[in-house]
Amino acid sequence: MNTIEKALMHALFVHLHHNIDKAIDFKAIEALNQQVGRLFPGALVVGPGDDAAVVKFPETDCMFVAKMESHCSPCVPRPYDAAATGAGGAMRDVVAMGARPIFLLDFIGTRPLHEKVIVGPCGFDGKCTCGKCVEMTSGERLNLMVQGLKDMCRAMDVFIVGGGFSTSFSDIVPAVVVSVIGKMVSNKPLTKPAKSAGDRVILIGETGNDGNDTLYRAGLVKEMRPAIALFEEERRVMEATLAAFRTNKIKACSDLGAAGIGAAVCESARYGGFGARVNLDRVPLKVPDLTPEEIMICETQGRMAVQVEPKDVDEVLAVVRAHGVKAEVIAEINNDDREVFEFRGKTVAVIPNKPSEAEMAELTRK
Repeated sequence: MNTIEKALMHALFVHLHHNIDKAIDFKAIEALNQQVGRLFPGALVVGPGDDAAVVKFPETDCMFVAKMESHCSPCVPRPYDAAATGAGGAMRDVVAMGARPIFLLDFIGTRPLHEKVIVGPCGFDGKCTCGKCVEMTSGERLNLMVQGLKDMCRAMDVFIVGGGFSTSFSDIVPAVVVSVIGKMVSNKPLTKPAKSAGDRVILIGETGNDGNDTLYRAGLVKEMRPAIALFEEERRVMEATLAAFRTNKIKACSDLGAAGIGAAVCESARYGGFGARVNLDRVPLKVPDLTPEEIMICETQGRMAVQVEPKDVDEVLAVVRAHGVKAEVIAEINNDDREVFEFRGKTVAVIPNKPSEAEMAELTRK
């Protein structure tokens, strides 16, 4: 494994963000849902495991989508952007299932409001040594986080309908958790797994070098740069994606969250039982001269990935671009058991759908 392969594979196969089943007994949850399903048949359309849940209220034909997401650690260096992107990320997960987000609930847990906190790159250490941090009260940081949530909801026309708040936290990292509920607009839920070999992956939106958490954890960069909130871009990408859904040509959809393009393509292909070949040169960039590592797994906001048959590519691209949003075909689904990422004619990473025992041992070695 080269460095970027190790970083992405660690995110996909070790880090609990992508492997919740290693910490939570989903078989017990499945058994519970089956029990409840006997009381409300057909109410749970898509349960745990995809970008968001899809539910149908009993005795109605109305389907709703719900997602809960946290953005706790990024609130240490960037509380405003982190809270906003936490809300935006949950909204994109709802969109990824074929729905428009409508309602948001939030929970914030922080230290007592009078206590001092360090906001900036050294926030995790509790003392600034870089000269870029700001000392403020927990209450002042709270105001920044709430403002970030409000600004994202304002940009996306989403109600804030409730939530919770606590000042009993003692950890450096505050708790910032949002739940988003939306109404289905596509004719059926759009799930993450790839559906057919030969389908093309269209990336909607532009990629930057912010949101470098995966690179930071892998030791590839010295400073964590949490994703920057992109309010106008989020709105345009949402409207463009919903318009693409109305063509009825979208076969699979993914939100680009943790580990970015790399995770979105790898998980979709693997969950569908396929592989993929990705051309990173085709990715629309917000800033020039990004490295292939940054293009692969940075977490720039305001992006979605959809899959269509080759014959439908031009129609979907035209619909998305009509909303002033950049979009390009960046990958093809194939019958391989791995995902190959290429940049300027060279292979920069090969990610297997099932790592070997030796690879897993290296990934988990401390």
